[in-house]
Amino acid sequence: MVRYSDLTTEQLRSEIEKYKKEAQKAEQVGNISEVAINERKVQMLMSYMAYPEDYKPGEVYEIRLDPGYTFKVNYVDGVMAWGHRVNLLKETLEKEEALPISLLGEKIEE
Repeated sequence: MVRYSDLTTEQLRSEIEKYKKEAQKAEQVGNISEVAINERKVQMLMSYMAYPEDYKPGEVYEIRLDPGYTFKVNYVDGVMAWGHRVNLLKETLEKEEALPISLLGEKIEE
């Protein structure tokens, strides 16, 4: 089994295309769980093409695909950002979670 961190950018792009096609096929036959699995694989692969150093502890970012929340980063470990979701009322959710950095959008200026 090959680790994503060992792949070149071209290999990552190739894998992304493969999983996007698999997601489309699954969607055509109505296999929603398979679509979600392949989309998650694409998100992880895209994280390996991002720059973890761009995401700083204490900063707040948009969450792609979830406009109802922002994400306050506590720390970054590899391609995962650990922190807390913040809702539209600026309430921080209690549970700490990890998101692939590819899901983080623009930095929110407070």
